[in-house]
Amino acid sequence: MPTKKKPQVTTAPARRDELLNTAAEVFAEQGYNATTVRKIADHAGMLAGSLYYHFDSKESMLEEILRTFLDELWDGYDTVLNAALGPRETLQALVTESFREIDRHRAAVAIYQKESKQLVAQERFAFLAESQRRFEQAWLSTLERGVADRVFRADLDVRLTYRFVRDTVWVAASWYRPGGQHSPEEIARQYLSMVLDGIAVRT
Repeated sequence: MPTKKKPQVTTAPARRDELLNTAAEVFAEQGYNATTVRKIADHAGMLAGSLYYHFDSKESMLEEILRTFLDELWDGYDTVLNAALGPRETLQALVTESFREIDRHRAAVAIYQKESKQLVAQERFAFLAESQRRFEQAWLSTLERGVADRVFRADLDVRLTYRFVRDTVWVAASWYRPGGQHSPEEIARQYLSMVLDGIAVRT
């Protein structure tokens, strides 16, 4: 197998995105450790050596996949968190944005769920830990604000609720397929109708 080479700056953006999408699907399906450059190349319909003209390693491919997903996720989350919405509306908007990201980056979400605990120990993927910390803080502060404002029940265990919402939202990456019967917004609406009836104050 050829030695690692620096990516060529002349790589067409569309081709680069296509190769990253292929790699993401293979990583998600087969697992990061079990995936080789040759497997990615086979799925892309090219020789393994040719892939090194675009990326220097499978690690660099995975890093770009995860950074792209998280950068877009935080663009959406920060817009919501800076919008001065009430806690219920913030929760609704965060859930909706989460399902939109699953729609855009389903394979990356699956990789993140399966691999992040192992990857975070590597210096190259230390950014995952910071994202996890920000993610937890965003959700916990929203739930705590809802309890303080008497929008959510006073007896709500916010940390348990956060874990429930986090896990039940992001597990959708295991079954959701873009272009299906329901849009991400419709799935979010149905999900929220079930969750909020359980945590909102009854009037």
